[in-house]
Amino acid sequence: MSNSVDDPGHGHSPAAWTAVVIMLVAIALGTLFFFLEMPVLVWICVGLTIVGALTGWALARAGYGVNGSKYTSKQH
Repeated sequence: MSNSVDDPGHGHSPAAWTAVVIMLVAIALGTLFFFLEMPVLVWICVGLTIVGALTGWALARAGYGVNGSKYTSKQH
């Protein structure tokens, strides 16, 4: 299987992993707080989800994305 330059990858980058972990934790906690009827903490988790997305974007712009200058691809 050849790796094309146009291939965007599958998100196996520090930027993607960081964003997904932050958002996954935020959504899991938000779900728990929703169940426990703690609306303030639910909204804080909504904000944390947005922070996770912005963190992934910022890391990708800093070169840690799939085709970034600081990212090295690993063969599976």
